[in-house]
Amino acid sequence: MANIKVPYLDLKAQYQSIKPEIDAAIARVLDSCQFVLGSEVAGFEQEFATYCGTTECIALNSGTSALHLALLAAGVGPGDEVITVPFTFVASVAAVCYTGARPVLVDIDPRSFTMDPAAVEAAITPRTKAILPVHLYGQPADMDPIMEIARRHGLVVIEDAAQAHGAKYKGRPVGSIGDMACFSFYPGKNLGAYGEGGAVTTNNAEHARTVRMLRDWGQDRKYHHVLRGYNYRMEGFQGAILRVKLRYLEQWTEARRAVVAQYNQHLADTGVERPTEMPWARHVYHVYTLRADDRDSLQTALQAEGIQTGIHYPVPVHLQPAYADLGYGRGAFPRSEAAAAQVLSLPLYPELSSAAVAEVAGVVKKAVANRTQATVSR
Repeated sequence: MANIKVPYLDLKAQYQSIKPEIDAAIARVLDSCQFVLGSEVAGFEQEFATYCGTTECIALNSGTSALHLALLAAGVGPGDEVITVPFTFVASVAAVCYTGARPVLVDIDPRSFTMDPAAVEAAITPRTKAILPVHLYGQPADMDPIMEIARRHGLVVIEDAAQAHGAKYKGRPVGSIGDMACFSFYPGKNLGAYGEGGAVTTNNAEHARTVRMLRDWGQDRKYHHVLRGYNYRMEGFQGAILRVKLRYLEQWTEARRAVVAQYNQHLADTGVERPTEMPWARHVYHVYTLRADDRDSLQTALQAEGIQTGIHYPVPVHLQPAYADLGYGRGAFPRSEAAAAQVLSLPLYPELSSAAVAEVAGVVKKAVANRTQATVSR
């Protein structure tokens, strides 16, 4: 590849901007020797619960662990079914399998890339225990109709908010709408740790108590194991780092949205489909994803100019070899399959300069123009 002019993500730029605070936070953990859980993790739990508008936050070692434990706290187990989507990172489906339950998939709305509420009701059976909508790319799923269906059928709703820190649905923070919500703090996330991390948020004290025990070997106190639990605890370093970064999250989100506004302006007349911010949403743009029929050639053109891109996600879960046993073939979810073939994520991070945005957009426009010209001349 050519020398990288515009990286897809630049975590070093963010670190440099807050280095003294991060270094001080790490030093506090070293001084305290509270390397697993401890006061920094507890402080982060309180602060992130407040940020999400919930009474409870349980910090964990990954977003996948958050999904797993939220499902277990909801009582999901062998013989149960959980409704989710195929157009997501594989963890959304894998966590359902961890419990022994069966993932039942429904297609997405092509504008929002999130669960189509109209498809949910038909997927409910007597075995359905929970609905797991995914707030993909930083955009909330359409939660009101999903919650209405769930309440009517007595189902638990668990928000997969791994990509949606700070997103809002009709003014309400994601993480506070369903019965529980699951966040990831993987380094590339809008709120990222310097390693792995995750959390469950909820207003249900009993669910919180269960998740808290399950993350720490099922203990309600030291060496007293009430449940068969797991080692899913957050490290002290990550709690301390996340406390620092949480203070900047709103500032960074607004910077992301400003970059998106620039992209949208530059690409307005290209014919390339830009992301749609739904009327109910405050989209936090974990990724800025275009749709293009010639996605691969567009990616190649950008790569040739030293611009890194991503594809989230090229193969929907139902077409992954590992999940062939779910029994869904090609054509089962046409909207998800179309999205997987068309999506391309451009560089996006709070520190991305206006000049870099213009450069990326210029290459996109040139590639689209060349494609159009080639088509016309045939």
